Formats: sequence, structure tokens, C-alpha cells
Amino acid sequence: MREAGVELQSGGARAFAGLIALAAWLGIGLYFHALADGPASWPAAIWRMLSYFTILTNLLVAVVFTGIAMRTGLGTPWLLGGTLLNILLVGVIYGVLLQGLRELTAGSQLANILLHRATPALVSMFWLAFARKGTLTWRAPVLWALFPLGYLLYALGRGAIEGRYPYPFINVAEIGWPHTLRNSALIALAFVIAGEAMVWVDRRLAGRAKR
Repeated sequence: MREAGVELQSGGARAFAGLIALAAWLGIGLYFHALADGPASWPAAIWRMLSYFTILTNLLVAVVFTGIAMRTGLGTPWLLGGTLLNILLVGVIYGVLLQGLRELTAGSQLANILLHRATPALVSMFWLAFARKGTLTWRAPVLWALFPLGYLLYALGRGAIEGRYPYPFINVAEIGWPHTLRNSALIALAFVIAGEAMVWVDRRLAGRAKR
């Protein structure tokens, strides 16, 4: 049985989607608790959380996979592919550029594992196991890049107003505009290349399935 591009095998896809949604919601909740447990008020904690690409992307994961688990039609191949590529960006950027920069408490450490490691790995496994293959186009990664591009403009605009940037590699106040733009361009290029590679894998897997 198929629904919105996701192969449903005895409810296995829905159960796995529910697990992914749980991991994302739990990670977001734990991070909120870690912030709100300090001097920040609840609205201030939420506002700060919404400055991070990690939180916004995991929120996307939580909504999409909650929808898949509840059979709301959110499991289209295009939406799944974009969600996967963006959550992989979260994991890769953390592993390459951010890991070890902050000392974490027990609660924030668990949130960190869920948001930066568990959800990228689980979404990857779900895509390989259940997403319908062979429908992605070569221009899809360019459209998927609109999400991180929109975030970049939002983060830079917020940073210019508040004087606080969420990530060191886009901290204009510390590294200046040339380095910020260079870092952003390199990340964007890597994102699109990774997306094109994913489309290639998608087509290869579709070819194998037909054989």
C-alpha cells in the first residue's frame, strides 16, 4: 500500500515515522527546558530557539514525520528529499564546525544527541527504506536550498538587529562580511552538490527496484 509517496508495509513506515517525530519533538522539548530552566523567560527561550537552523529544521522533521505517522499526506518524495537534505546539513555542520565548542549539561547533551545525530540518521534510514524512488528531478536540490537560504537571510537580519549571531561561521561582527559570504557560499555549494548526489542515488535505487 502506498500513501503520498511512502511505502507502507504493515504499518512499519508509520511506526518508524512516529519514532522519528518523537525524537525530534523530544529533542526540541529538552532544549527548551534547558533554556527556560535558566534566567530566560519562556517567551525569551522560544525566541532564542527560533534563531537556530538546528531547531527550525528539526521542527520541520517533527511536523513532516508526525504527518506521515498520522497519514496526512505529507510523505511526498519531494518533501521527504528536502527534509532529508536539510537535516543532513544540520548533522554535517555540527560534526565539522560546531562540535565541542560549548560545554553541555546533561539535559542539553541529550537534546544535542537527538537534534544533531539521531534525527539525521533516522531520517536517512527512513528515506532509504520507505521513500518512493525515481521521481526526484535534478533541479530539486536548487529548490530545497531555498530553505537554508531563507534561514541565512533571516539569521543575518536578526543578527544585525540584535547584535547576536547563532553560529560562528556567519557571525558578521566577529569575522566580517567577506568571510561570512564565503562561508555561506561554500555551504550552499556543498548543499546543492549533496542534493544532486542524492537525486543520483534516488534514480539508481529506482532502477534496481525495477530490475
